[in-house]
Parts: sequence; structure tokens; C-alpha cells
Amino acid sequence: MIDLRSDTVTKPSAEMRAAMMSAPVGDDVYGDDPTANSLEERVAALFGFESGLFTATGSLANQLAIRQLVKPGEELITETFSHIVRAELGAGAAFSGITTRTWESPRGVLRAADPLRIARPDSGPYQVSTTAIAVENTHNFGGGTVQSIAEIKELRDQSLKMGLTMHLDGARIWNAHIASGVSFLEYGKYFDTVSVCLSKGLGAPVGSVMLSNKERVASARIWRKRYGGGMRQIGMLAAAGHYALDNNIERLSTDHEHARLLASSVSAVAPTVVNPAEVDTNIVILDLAGASISAAELNGELKSAGILASTVNPTILRLVTHLDVSAADIAKVNSVLPELVERAFKAK
Repeated sequence: MIDLRSDTVTKPSAEMRAAMMSAPVGDDVYGDDPTANSLEERVAALFGFESGLFTATGSLANQLAIRQLVKPGEELITETFSHIVRAELGAGAAFSGITTRTWESPRGVLRAADPLRIARPDSGPYQVSTTAIAVENTHNFGGGTVQSIAEIKELRDQSLKMGLTMHLDGARIWNAHIASGVSFLEYGKYFDTVSVCLSKGLGAPVGSVMLSNKERVASARIWRKRYGGGMRQIGMLAAAGHYALDNNIERLSTDHEHARLLASSVSAVAPTVVNPAEVDTNIVILDLAGASISAAELNGELKSAGILASTVNPTILRLVTHLDVSAADIAKVNSVLPELVERAFKAK
């Protein structure tokens, strides 16, 4: 099967597995795992932060971060379809008493004016007060959208004047960096907390890192343990992260090119379904509104042809390229997918 459901399905290479097997390890709950410690320090330095914390998942990294910025009963604002409010099962409210409010933007594109328009800091004793803004880069459900660094800077400049903090959900910040050329340090300097994921495009089997200053990370470490996320000899997992950083960042450009090839082949037969110019990175969103079949039905036809994709809603199908998808795989998908899409619209 050619698996385009997500870049989370990647498997560690033989070389990555070898690095994992040979990693020095210790008890990380005691702070004794040298490989985990060095990975946390490395990623923190990469983005210009004092400290980092290895977590099993990106959702945990996000939740630990926003907990440091927003007190129970206070408000986090973010885009309507961002991962932190759509795909983390209400964790901010369930675990930390955080309320959320959202703004909506086509493709999840950040325009600083949107969050600034709805932010309400210091709202007094009768209304909830906004204390933090979360930005997702790249924006998953927006289709791998890369956020403008100019808009991020503007949001930071104006939100600081309002006394607000900012969190970056940078699960795919590696893709944003490759697509935009913006450095990790430049991205990091506009945020109070950052989460980055090692197990998507970078191909590690497990792991994210939460970044902030020493005080916030020390607090997050306690909460990680409280949530049951303290792990022991995690150097083998951290070693995969080191290998990924050493070997798998620059190659993301291949994934981006593969995504554009998929989008272009579909657009050639059904221009309303996807605009290749809006495929910034490795995620392709197909909008089947007006087709004779649903996204789930098209997904079923693809599966019969040996191709896996993700149904987002009744009219939206998502395909994600990654390091386990070859040029030959893309060619096979392009020999099947456009014909199915074209048939779906002709039948209508």
C-alpha cells in the first residue's frame, strides 16, 4: 500500500535504528539520560531558547506549553481549524481549565489583524480575559500552509503591547523552514513557547520537544510527570531525533515536490478540486464539493487501488507525502487519482 494518510506513518530507517540501538541511556525522570538531555539542549539552541523538554507526542508538548501561559479560567485564542483545538480532544479545558476562542481564516493563513481583533486581555471580573495566542506553522488542516514571518512579527509586536504571550505549534516547522527559507532562530524569537515534532516529516518513530525558558520548562517537567508522561531510558528515542535532525531536514523539499506533482495532476482534470499554487509543503487537500461521490467513497476507491488517504469530512480528502513515499509511488498515484476524480465530476 502507498500510505498517504499522514507523515506520522513513517518508519525509522535501518540507519536510524542503528543509532537508536547504540545510544547512551539513563533514567530521564531523574534527569540522567544523556541522549535525551543533549537532544533537548540541541533543539532549544536551534530555536534560541534556554531549555527544552522531550515528550512522547506533539499534543502533550502543546498542552504543557499552553499550561505555562494560560491560567485556569483564562483564554487562549487560535485559528478555528488549528490542531490545538480540533485534534487534541479538548485537552486544554479537560486538563488545565483553559477556555478557547477562535478566528477563522481561509487555509488557516495567519493575518495578524484577525487574532488582534478578537483578543480581550484584562477583561475584568465579569468576562474571560485573553492571555495567549497560538499559531500553527505549518497549518495542518489548512493544507500545510506556511505562515508569513511578517504577519508573525506584526502579531508579536502588537500582542506584546496588550500583555499577551504567544505559543507556536511547530509540529511541521521543519517544512515551513524548507519552504520559506526562514531560519529556526527567526521563527523562535517571536514566541514564548514552541512545540516541534520529530515523528512526522523527520521520520523519527516517537517524540516532540517543548521549548521555553528554564522556569517554564522546569514547571512543564513536573506536569509531564503528573500527566503520566515521565519516561525512563528514552535515549533510544532521543537518538532517533538526533539522527532525524542530522539527516532528514533538507530532504523535505522532495516531499514538497511530490505534493505539488499530486496537486498538479488532479488540477489538470478538475481545477476546482485543488490549486497547486496553494500547496506550500507536503499536504494536499482535495475539495470534492460538487462531485458525484463523497470523500469517503473516493478514499475507498483509492484503497482498492493500493493507495491510502485520509477523509477529513464528507467533501475533503487529504494526502500527505513523506520520506517513505518514493517518486515511483507518486507516479502510480498519478496514474490512478486523476482518473477517479475526473470520473466523479463527469458523472455529476
